[in-house]
Amino acid sequence: MADPTSSRLRRGVTSTTAQAGGRALPRWHYLVALVAGAANTLSFAPTPHGGWLELALFVFLFAWLTRATGWKSAALTGGAFGFGNFVTGVWWLYVSMHFYGGMAAPLAGTALVLFSLYLALYPALAAGVWSFCAGHARNGRLGDKPFSPTWHGAFAFASAWAIGEWARGTVFTGFPWLASGYAQVDGPLAGFAPVAGVYGVGWVLALVAALIVQAATRSRGTTGGGTRTGNARLVRTLTPAVVALGLLAAGMMLPWVQWTVPSGAPLSVRLLQGNVKQEMKFEESGVITAINEFQQMIVAKPADLIVTPETAIPVLAQQVPQSFATAVRQFADSTDSSIVFGAIGGTITPEGQVVDYTNSLFGITPGSRDVYRYDKHHLVPFGEFVPWGFRWFVNLMRIPLGDFARGDPVQKPFMVHNQPIALDICYEDIFGEEIARTVRESDASPGVLVNSTNLAWFGDTIALDQHLQIARMRSLETGRPMLRATNTGTTAVIDAQGKVIARLPVYTKGSLEATVQGTAGETPYVTSGNNTVLAVSLLLLAFGFAFGPGRERRENEESGG
Repeated sequence: MADPTSSRLRRGVTSTTAQAGGRALPRWHYLVALVAGAANTLSFAPTPHGGWLELALFVFLFAWLTRATGWKSAALTGGAFGFGNFVTGVWWLYVSMHFYGGMAAPLAGTALVLFSLYLALYPALAAGVWSFCAGHARNGRLGDKPFSPTWHGAFAFASAWAIGEWARGTVFTGFPWLASGYAQVDGPLAGFAPVAGVYGVGWVLALVAALIVQAATRSRGTTGGGTRTGNARLVRTLTPAVVALGLLAAGMMLPWVQWTVPSGAPLSVRLLQGNVKQEMKFEESGVITAINEFQQMIVAKPADLIVTPETAIPVLAQQVPQSFATAVRQFADSTDSSIVFGAIGGTITPEGQVVDYTNSLFGITPGSRDVYRYDKHHLVPFGEFVPWGFRWFVNLMRIPLGDFARGDPVQKPFMVHNQPIALDICYEDIFGEEIARTVRESDASPGVLVNSTNLAWFGDTIALDQHLQIARMRSLETGRPMLRATNTGTTAVIDAQGKVIARLPVYTKGSLEATVQGTAGETPYVTSGNNTVLAVSLLLLAFGFAFGPGRERRENEESGG
């Protein structure tokens, strides 16, 4: 049999060069990885059942990574895949910066590319760490033979990928949008969400993909460059394939497990979608129009719970017109309706100055003079606070937001007919660990989740469907229904199994009426958060780093490689 290295060396690269630093991969290798990353955007909403497409693309990604000659080429491959995914998956940020923020098109485009490059650092890091811990990057003679997928290599890939996604969702306040697990909401691995959360789903996805590649590679009988007996090769081929199929089967069967149970009486809800144009939202005429329209929508019909979008009343709470406050209070008392509306919070000093502005939700309970208040905790960089050193960037836009104060990480729930309701605002619901913490640590564990948001900043783009998909993941993780009241879409009711049971068309004005059943109990993810997947991943990476190279060398020696 011809030496496999010479057949895979790029023209002009000698065997000595390969042994010294690994064979150089052609530029088109990275271009193909970038295209695959762009294609992975199609795995996410609004593509139906995109989880299967994502699995196929991850199989390709891992197979493509096995062509790498060391951690550098692996990192570049992972980074190219990530850049392709992010620049096509979050392009709607350009809409907010240019069309609504007033930033010049070239600057907005440049900012999008730079941000995508930053996000691509995390899959690059994951691929590099995998290469190191899988062993083939530290065997002393890089490029002397094709890399053969191994068990420790498969677990290292899953663990490095999960750690990379977790880091992306944590560093610099985090941006976990397009975490791979989200595409599995309607995919074969959704059942792992209540067990290990979105990062755990991504871990299983990466492991299944690596095991499929491992089985396919060994079925060709070229592992290690040696020959194996028929039975031994069959066992080594079937074992990873059986494990991969077992994980897929488990992911499809786990949704039958009932982690939470119904609690309390069902609630009738009305979710209001005002469809207020973003460019009018903070103009004086637009403010008056919005207040009048939402007042009419609130008092149009009673319900146990009525929710408006984020900052539906775009003024300081103390400046809400008396007519609005009186009408809403009388309606709540006379119809036994609880009302949550979005407005700006703040504290007025004795000197009459307003300090500590907050993005807040205020709750009116029938028969009570107290006003509930929830202050947003996880603020949006550049929108609700300015990161240090980036004031110049914010000055390039014309967005009427500045530095807001943060609410507490865990705040008391809003009570509706003895049913605790957990509120969150805008993109707070993309941080599953924080939602799980609220469910876990609240004095009265909430049975229903409510997200009030305004996505008009991003126009009629895939951001709306992606955010709905993220909200569905939160329902799967916690075993709680989720109510979403948005300005332009997507306003929806999601049950405790992550299924959308009602929704309004985007960019329409309307009221979504539904009945929702609260739940009680804790899923494994609510109990442990991300700790499970982080602990398992770190342990497996440490094992691979310590023992991977030695195990691979022994396998090569046994096979005559």
